[in-house]
Amino acid sequence: MNSVIRYELDQDVAVWTLDNPGKSTNTIDQAFLDDLDACIERLKSESGTKGAVITSAKALFLAGADLNDIERNNEAMLRLPPAEMFEKVFSLSKLLRKLETCGKPVVCAINGTAMGGGLEIALACHQRFVADMPGLVVGLPEVQIGMLPAGGGTQRLSRMLGIQAAMPLLLEGKALDPKAALSAKVIDAVVPVGDLLDAAKRWVREVGDCIKPWDKRDFRMPGGAGPMEPRVAGLLVATNAMVHEKTADNLPAPQAILSCLFEGPLLPMDLALRVECKYMTRLMIEGTTRNMIRTLFINKTRCEKLYRRPTAPPPTEFRKIGVLGSGLMGAGIAQVAARAGVEVVLVDVDAAAAERGKAGIAKRLGDAVAKGRLSAEKADAALAKITPTADYVTLRGAQLVVEAVFENRDVKAKVIAAADGVLSGDAVLASNTSTLPITGLAEYSKHPKNLIGLHFFSPVDRMPLVEVIRGKKTSDATLARALDFIKLLRKTPIVVNDSRGFFTSRFFGSYVNEGIAMVGEGVSPALIENVARMLGMPVGPLAVQDEVGLDLAVSVTKQTRADLGESWQPGASYPIVERLSVDFGRHGRKSGGGFYDYPAEGKKRLWSGLADIWSPMSVQPEPRDLRHRLLYIQLLEAVKCMQEGVIEDPADGDVGAVFGVGFPAYTGGPFSYIDHLGAERVVRECAVLAKRYGERFKAPRLLKQMASAKQRFYPVATDGAA
Repeated sequence: MNSVIRYELDQDVAVWTLDNPGKSTNTIDQAFLDDLDACIERLKSESGTKGAVITSAKALFLAGADLNDIERNNEAMLRLPPAEMFEKVFSLSKLLRKLETCGKPVVCAINGTAMGGGLEIALACHQRFVADMPGLVVGLPEVQIGMLPAGGGTQRLSRMLGIQAAMPLLLEGKALDPKAALSAKVIDAVVPVGDLLDAAKRWVREVGDCIKPWDKRDFRMPGGAGPMEPRVAGLLVATNAMVHEKTADNLPAPQAILSCLFEGPLLPMDLALRVECKYMTRLMIEGTTRNMIRTLFINKTRCEKLYRRPTAPPPTEFRKIGVLGSGLMGAGIAQVAARAGVEVVLVDVDAAAAERGKAGIAKRLGDAVAKGRLSAEKADAALAKITPTADYVTLRGAQLVVEAVFENRDVKAKVIAAADGVLSGDAVLASNTSTLPITGLAEYSKHPKNLIGLHFFSPVDRMPLVEVIRGKKTSDATLARALDFIKLLRKTPIVVNDSRGFFTSRFFGSYVNEGIAMVGEGVSPALIENVARMLGMPVGPLAVQDEVGLDLAVSVTKQTRADLGESWQPGASYPIVERLSVDFGRHGRKSGGGFYDYPAEGKKRLWSGLADIWSPMSVQPEPRDLRHRLLYIQLLEAVKCMQEGVIEDPADGDVGAVFGVGFPAYTGGPFSYIDHLGAERVVRECAVLAKRYGERFKAPRLLKQMASAKQRFYPVATDGAA
C-alpha cells in the first residue's frame, strides 16, 4: 500500500494524489520515489486504465527534493565510491524517464506551487495543466542553492523550449506565475481551479498522446537550433564568459548547467540524462552545494522559524510601534512596519523633519507602484498607518519602539530617556545601532531589561537580515517580543550577544579594514577592488567605505576611543581614513569624493590622488595573496566572535554573514567554509599570513584547539531539523 501517493481510479483514468501524511509539504524522498515507482508499475499493468493524472492534496503541489534529507545524508553520500553516488543521484531521473516512457499518457494537474523536482515531475508528464490560482508559481530554482535540476530539468526544458529560451530559466531560477509559464511554453494550459481535474482526465481520454517529441525519429530542437548551430553556439560561449565574469568561477552550478545544455542535446535522451546527473554528482563532491543548502535553506529557515526564541511569553500581536528618527534607516523601518499592517508613530526633532521622513516613504512606495511591485491601494494603506510627529507623548500605547538616530552615544541616550518617560513598563525599546554596546545604552533606560538591539541593514525594505543583540540585562521576554516583531516584518533574524560592533559589523569591518590597510602598503587600489570581487564580495572594501562615509568612520572611532580609553588600539585602516577625511575633506560618495571620485555625470572612478599620498609598490603582490588576506581575516574574526561568546550557534554567524553583509554565498558563511577547508588548513594558512602581515592573522585559541582535535563547527551528521 502506498504511503505518500494515493492511487484511485475514476473509471478508466487513474488519479495519483500526492499527500504525505507526515509532512505539511510534499517533498521528494525515498518513500515518495518508492510510491511513484509502484504507481507507474500498476498503471502499466492495468489493461483497462487509459492513463493517469497527478495532483496534490497539499497547499503546495510539490516542493522538490527534501533538502533536510540531502544535508542529513550528505556525509554518507560522500563516503560512497563516485559510481555509487552517481546511481543515488540518478534515481529520480531514472524513475521520471520510466514515467515518461511507460506507454500510457500521464497529465500533471498542478494545483499549487511546483518548484524544483515538483516541476521536473511535471516536465516528465505528457501534458501540464495549471490551476488559475493567485500565488501559484512554478520554476527550477536549483541554481540558487548551488545545484542543477538533475531530474531531467536541463534536458527536457531545452528540448521543449529550445536552448536559448531555456537558458535564463535554468541559470536564474526564476519563479513563473501561471500566465508567465504558459507564455514561456513551460506548461500547456491554465485552467479554472474547479475544472482542473476534469480537464486533465478529458485530455487523457480524448487525446492521450504518450510519446514525447524527443522520442520520435523526426525530432529536431525547437527552431532547428541545436548547440552546434552557429547562433546557439555563440550564445553558449558568450553566456559562459558572462557567467565567468559574474561568478569568478566561485559558483560551479551555472557552468555545470551550461555544460548540460551543450552536451545533452547532442545525445539521445537516455544518455543525456546520465550526463546531467554526472554534473550533479560532481557538484555534490566539490562541496559548494552543501555549503549553500545548509545556510541558504536550512539555517535560514531555522532562523525564520525563531529557533532562538524563548518559549515565554506567548507570541505578541503588534498593533502600534514607534520609530525615533526619520532618516534613511528610521523611515525604512517605519515603512516595512506599516506595510506589515502596524500603526507607526514616526518621531523626529521637529514636525517638519518627521513630515520629510514620511514624504520619503511616500516616494518609495510610489516608485514601487510605478514599477508594478505594489498596488496603489496597498501603498495608500501603508502610508495611512504612519503618523509623523515631534511629540513623544504620541508613543503612548506603543508595544515596541526602535530608535534609529545618529550613531552617537549622547544622542541615543537623549532619545532613549525621552521614550522611556512615556512607554509602559513592559514595552520593548530597541536600538538600531551598528556598533555601540547595548549593555551601555541600557544604562540610560529605567527598564534595562526591556532594551535590546535591532540592527537593520540598508535599504531596510530590501535587506532581509536583522541582527538581534541581547544585552547583559535583556530579558527573555524582551528577546521573544523582538523576534516576534522581526517575524511580522518577514525578515530573517539572527541572535547574538553584546559586543562592540556585535557580529556583523565586526565581521565585515575586518574586511574593510584589511582592504584599506593595503592602500597604505602601496597595493594598487584597483587591484584591491578587483580581487575582492573575484573573491565573491559584492562590493570592494574601498567602495564600501565611501558608501558608509569616511567621516562617519572617524566619528565612530572617536567614540570608541573615548569609551575604551587607554585600551583602545586603532585598526590598520584608521590613519588612512582619517587622513582622507580630515586632511583632504574626502568623506565618501556624499561629498563627491573619497577613495573614488563621483562626477556629476559618468561612472565613479578611483581617485588618482591616492598614489600621491601612498606610493604604489614597484612590484604588486599576487592576486592570490590578497584574496587570502581578505578571506581569512573575516574567517578569523568570526572565530573570535564565537570564542568570545558573541555567537553561540554557527548558524547565526553564517546566516548573518551571507544575508547581512554579502559574504560569498558559495562558502555557506564563515563557519561552514572553515569546515569545508578544514580547521587544520585554516590554521596553517593563517600562520603564513601572520608572518607576512602581522599578529592580526594569528589563529585564535578556539581554532587551534579545533584543528588539533580535528573538530568542526557543524557535526558530521546532523538531524537536518528546520
